[in-house]
Amino acid sequence: MTADCSRCFALCCSALGFERSSDFGHDKPAGQACQNLAADFSCTIHAELRVRGYRGCTVFDCFGAGQQVAQQTFGGRSWTEYPEVRPAMFSAFPVVRQLHEVLWYLDEAHRLADATPAVTADTRAALAALLAETVELSQRDPAGLAVVDLGELRQRIGPALGAVSAGVRAGADGVRLPRRLVPGADLLGADLAGRDLRGADLRGAYLIAADLAGADLRGVDLLGADLRDAGLHGADLSSALFLTPMQLAAAAGNARTRLPARLTAPAHWT
Repeated sequence: MTADCSRCFALCCSALGFERSSDFGHDKPAGQACQNLAADFSCTIHAELRVRGYRGCTVFDCFGAGQQVAQQTFGGRSWTEYPEVRPAMFSAFPVVRQLHEVLWYLDEAHRLADATPAVTADTRAALAALLAETVELSQRDPAGLAVVDLGELRQRIGPALGAVSAGVRAGADGVRLPRRLVPGADLLGADLAGRDLRGADLRGAYLIAADLAGADLRGVDLLGADLRDAGLHGADLSSALFLTPMQLAAAAGNARTRLPARLTAPAHWT
């Protein structure tokens, strides 16, 4: 689930659209190549994206969907050399990208379940089936991808991920957590620096610009949490649940921030 831009055809810079904002320097409709895209699919301002007003580009992650669509779904045929594949390729990319994000979560949940006795055998079996199903969906041809019901798939995956999360977080019993630390909580700008938050369920929480410096976030469920501009300096996220590269790239941290083994610190962290 790791992006390899060298094997993609800049699908995030062409298939997807964005509006001029604090994260993007200009309007770009979906299906139109970015004005900063070079003929070889490289970015002409890659080294200066943040200072040039394109922070959103540095945050985005396709979870490896770009090379999957480019090299597998379309057999290495680029949309510039073979214009006839452009509509189908640009339609397939966002679907596969969402499927690969789901696979990121399922893969983590599968590994956690195997290491957590509190997770039932039924949950483990459900995860294995969902993982196999999602892999199959991601490998479909363009016509098959067009009929994937992502909403229905996510509805079935949510409870399985929740069961794994509950099993893992049960190991943090005894930690006294503030009542406001609940799924979907509004924690914009919250001062949580240095707090012991182990085992908190912060799924979908709004942690924009929250101060989490030095906080203990081990075993915290961060599925879908908004970490834009959150301060993670010196925080311990070494066993945080369902954390993604995009969440880290949107936050601020430093060399003392502890991360899960499969994640690395973004280049812009101090």
